[in-house]
Amino acid sequence: MLLRFIIVVLLIAMIASLVGGAVFFFKDQGEGKRTLYALGLRITLAVLLILCITYGVLSGQLAIHAPWHP
Repeated sequence: MLLRFIIVVLLIAMIASLVGGAVFFFKDQGEGKRTLYALGLRITLAVLLILCITYGVLSGQLAIHAPWHP
């Protein structure tokens, strides 16, 4: 249950970083590094999300219910 909560929080944080980066991009008009920092944060969050999902699948906490999965 905790792992699913962490995954949802990471997804929400990624969306917030995406929106923040877009706002910084249009406000700064290419002047400033806030857009770059938002991109770095989003990449870090994406790596953490992939690691959490991988851990969840390998540990059995997240089950795969895809039709093609045996």
